[in-house]
Amino acid sequence: MDEKEFSNIYPIPANYTDSGKLLGGMLETRNTIETGLLLLLFGYPQLMWLTAAAATKVVIMTVTLLPIAVVGLMGIGGGSLMQFASHMALFFARRRKLHFRRIGHRYDKYRTKNTPKGRRNRKRRNP
Repeated sequence: MDEKEFSNIYPIPANYTDSGKLLGGMLETRNTIETGLLLLLFGYPQLMWLTAAAATKVVIMTVTLLPIAVVGLMGIGGGSLMQFASHMALFFARRRKLHFRRIGHRYDKYRTKNTPKGRRNRKRRNP
């Protein structure tokens, strides 16, 4: 009696977890919505307020809106544009300035660590 070998190993396709994306897993939903809002925000004024011929409007809108759409759909660093903007805003709000003492620099002997630059802690001399 010949027994045939059965393999219980099945390959998992690359797009198995892409259920929350659009166009077969190519576009994330959040990026698509943000890109649509950006295109409305920048495209409406160009379409309505730009006083030029139709061919000129098409060229201007292609040159400006197409890069915005591509960057918006791709995102920055794996996240959406709004996530990137919020990370940058939080970085600038929470950043700290580090000060190190320089080697070989002569510091003012009257200035202490907690004294502002304009004021100096000088001891009064009695004449």
